[in-house]
Amino acid sequence: MKELLSNLIEALREELKQYGEMLALLDQQQQLVMQRQVAVLPGNVNLVNTQAGVITAARQEREQRQLHLARSLGLAEGSVALLLPKLPADYQPLVGALVEENNSLLVRVQQRARQNHLLLSHAVDLMSQLILSIFPGAAPVTYNGQGRTAVGVAVNEPVYHAAA
Repeated sequence: MKELLSNLIEALREELKQYGEMLALLDQQQQLVMQRQVAVLPGNVNLVNTQAGVITAARQEREQRQLHLARSLGLAEGSVALLLPKLPADYQPLVGALVEENNSLLVRVQQRARQNHLLLSHAVDLMSQLILSIFPGAAPVTYNGQGRTAVGVAVNEPVYHAAA
């Protein structure tokens, strides 16, 4: 059981590390938007997407290790609430703290991702308004129910109307 417990602790630490990496990337993304460094933003978005995959893999690994430990303790499922009281007393505070820190960091990552989404959406809206003010005949980009851009027909109007 000690090996399974060590494996779970290692997986919890890895998951915590990956959430921390994601939070750092999201902080960087926010700074890039605020500093208007849009040329670097696509690279950051790619890193965020890659990190989301790394987090998923780390979470799945932790869940597997958690389930193995639960089964070794005779539990049908591997929830932390059922697992924690069955662990040796000297490991309970460590595992409990790691789980709590993972949950706390996950909440922070979700909050930062929502903030960044709103920030980026607002920036896109502002750019759309700017384009429409410069080119009033340009059709706005809209999205259909499947999340794809709808094809609009742009009216070709001159940017400058000369007074007759």
